[in-house]
Amino acid sequence: MVQVCLNGNRSAADGMAVPMSPQEMARSAADAVAAGATSVRVHPKTPCGHDSLSPRVLAPALEAIRARVTVPVGVATGAWAEPDPAARLARVSGWSERPDFASVDWHERGAEEIAARLLDLGVGVEAGIRSGTDGAARFAVSPLGPRVLRVLAEVTDPDLATAEASAEALLAALGTAAGRPVLLHGAQGGTWPVLRLAGRLGFATRVGLEDTLLLPDGRRAASSAELVAEGLVQYGASSRTP
Repeated sequence: MVQVCLNGNRSAADGMAVPMSPQEMARSAADAVAAGATSVRVHPKTPCGHDSLSPRVLAPALEAIRARVTVPVGVATGAWAEPDPAARLARVSGWSERPDFASVDWHERGAEEIAARLLDLGVGVEAGIRSGTDGAARFAVSPLGPRVLRVLAEVTDPDLATAEASAEALLAALGTAAGRPVLLHGAQGGTWPVLRLAGRLGFATRVGLEDTLLLPDGRRAASSAELVAEGLVQYGASSRTP
């Protein structure tokens, strides 16, 4: 599986290619799926361009994307969108239009409660385990571990030379990942080496403008669809490497 991550917490300052409105997100998702993405992750935005978990912001984005694609569509529930755990839980509980899945960063306060609520609502949970945090240790003792949809192993090391080693350390910390599937990805300079490692190890991965604005050769990507197309080439070549 190669998931496309359309926009992340980027803004219009990152370029016109980053989709901000529901209509732009829908077009970007459709193009990425046509390029081979099998899952869509999006950060719904307010008209001012801020990430939001508000039902009034989430619903139009999900409706627009689902009108264009039939693959699973997910969102993030990170503290940057709503710092207070209680307020975040209230936002999630109030969703009228629900995503197919939502990522929950396990190192954040309130993660267990939010994940449990999502599961009660019938929303799949991506357990976000970031390098450089205690997320893996907390997930290892969580009773929710066997119930999550998958583990999102997030390598935050942006260094091209060290990202792969950081990914291997994160995977070692995860151990069996509670028996759940793992989606392994990197960010910024670490995007491509970690994607290739995922291919070699047979893990799902993701790519898109949330994680990087650049193609492997350093050129600016025109869209998430272009990143997905290149990601599939890199992923496939890595999986065939002895």
